[in-house]
Parts: sequence; C-alpha cells; structure tokens
Amino acid sequence: MTDLSSFIAGLPKAELHVHHVGSASPRIVAELASRHPDSKVPTDPEALREYFTFTDFAHFIEVYLSVVDLVRTPEDVRLLTYEVARDMARQNIRYAELTITPYSSVRRGIDEYAFMEAIEDARKAAETELGVLLRWCFDIPGEAGLVSAEETARLALDRRPEGLVSFGLGGPEIGVPRPQFKPFFDRARAEGLRSVPHAGETTGPETVWDAVRLLGAERIGHGTSAARDPELLAYLADQRIALEVCPTSNIATRAVERLEDHPLRRMVDAGVLVTVNSDDPPMFGTDLNNEYAVAARLLDLDERGLGTLAKNAVEASFLDQAGKTRLAGEIDAYTERWIAG
Repeated sequence: MTDLSSFIAGLPKAELHVHHVGSASPRIVAELASRHPDSKVPTDPEALREYFTFTDFAHFIEVYLSVVDLVRTPEDVRLLTYEVARDMARQNIRYAELTITPYSSVRRGIDEYAFMEAIEDARKAAETELGVLLRWCFDIPGEAGLVSAEETARLALDRRPEGLVSFGLGGPEIGVPRPQFKPFFDRARAEGLRSVPHAGETTGPETVWDAVRLLGAERIGHGTSAARDPELLAYLADQRIALEVCPTSNIATRAVERLEDHPLRRMVDAGVLVTVNSDDPPMFGTDLNNEYAVAARLLDLDERGLGTLAKNAVEASFLDQAGKTRLAGEIDAYTERWIAG
C-alpha cells in the first residue's frame, strides 16, 4: 500500500462533496475558538480530536453546528475558506465544489454582501496563489426548515457570487422530507444552478427517489441506501446521476456500521458513476487522499483504477468542458508516467 499511497498523494484530483465549515482543520478551529471564547469548542487541537468523536448522526450535527457558530465575521469566513484551499493544495486537489451554508452565517449577523466578498476573495486568491480552482454549492440547512430554504434561494439568486454553480440540501434527513423543498430547487434550476441534494445517507432509497424525481438531482450527496434498491441503482446508472460517496464519514456518523459493509462495491458493480469524497475531513480524521486509499481497498483498485476513479469526479463535476478535458488529461498523463516508472 505504500507505493499506492504515494501514487494517490501525487494524483491530480477533484472533490465534489466537501463542506466549508466541516473542512476547518484543528488548527483553524482552535484559532476561531480562541477568537470567540464564549464557545464550548476546545481551543486545544489535541482536545478537538476527542470533541470530534461522534456517537451518532444527531451528535455529529450538534458538534458541527457548534463549529459553525465560530464563524462570526467576514474575516473568519475569508480565513476559513483560504485555509481549506491550502489543505486541498497539499493533496493535489486541483478543483473542488465546496458546499457552503450562507444562511447559517447571515443569520449569525454577517452582512450578506461581506460574506459573498469574503468567499470570492478567498476563491480568487486560492486559484492564483495555490492553483486550486474553487466553485460553490449553496445548500439549505434542512433542520432549519422552509425559512432557511427561502433565504438560501434568495442569497443564491439575488446575491449570486461568481463562483456559484449549484444548489443543495444538507443537514439531517430523518424528519426532513425532500418534497417540501421542490419549489426552491425549481427556482434555482430555472436560474441555471445545478441540483445536488443530500439523500439516502440516514434514510432509505425513497429519499433518493424523491431527490431525483422532485428536486431534479444531477448528483446525489451520499446516496448510501440506494444500494438497497436495484431498480434505483439501474436508474442512476442509466441516467448517469453520480453518487458522492464518503466512506469514512458514513462510518463516523454510524450511517454504515463497518467499513467492510460499505455498499460502494455494489454501486460500482451496478454501473453507477461513483465519486469518492471526504465530506467533513478533519471532523472525521480523514482527507481525500485517505478516502482514495479506502476506496482502493474496498474496490481492489490499482493505479489505473484509481486514475479512473479520479476521472469520475471530473466527469461528474460542473467544471466547464475545457477544464474537464485539461484535468482528465493531467490525470491520464500522471498515471502513465507512474506506471512507466
């Protein structure tokens, strides 16, 4: 695995399912916590490891929201965004679609114009200084209900930043049915945003069906339970609707009990376009390189197989065609050089 790990480390990659606040490294979380000492989040990076140990998905959401509460100023937003890109650059991530929940920040008092300016300033700096191309997915925090859906749609469509490409739905699935969000996805899609809701992570295949049929999903966040429904898998494969799979996250939140039980292979065997992602990497003690190593074990992949997996993310991305061609070419060239020795 040592050689394969080295290959993965240098492999050019795209990431499609990774959360803005959830990507804050322990160092950045500790810095934000020290800026806002009224928070219960530890300021010691070592203590954060214990803090980021989850009993179930509900506990994960509770901890996640406590970190969200640390992002209170435009300066916090800019720092977080740029540092996430820096961590991506270290992993040879060339392109990422970062899921951002603007409702949470604006509701906590950050001016919406200043928020957009902060993420855009960080995006442009990341591209010129780090070589990381960032795009945004604005997502509805499902636990906050239809008020948050209306506000997220307004922010996405009336304050639309240059880097925004898609519209999503995150947070808990249990007790948060997908159909109620259809009008907001209809509006976003009519304005050219792509549909990428979470579905089927902690609920059954019917949630994925709702996301596809009612929300017009072009990719599905997680989609873990789709593996229970052969008809659904066949539909996803036929329509080339990609699944954004996050194996370590699924174990950490108890969406899947054991890694060996993860349905990734069943998805691939069914012909579904699968991408591998890190979700909330520091919170789950992982990164995208590690998720590729996990996928290699679950799918028994060699270097060529991993190169194909990396190109899946490029295909499923909302990068322009010229960018897709360029990044896929980088992946092929790197893989061939490695194999040639």
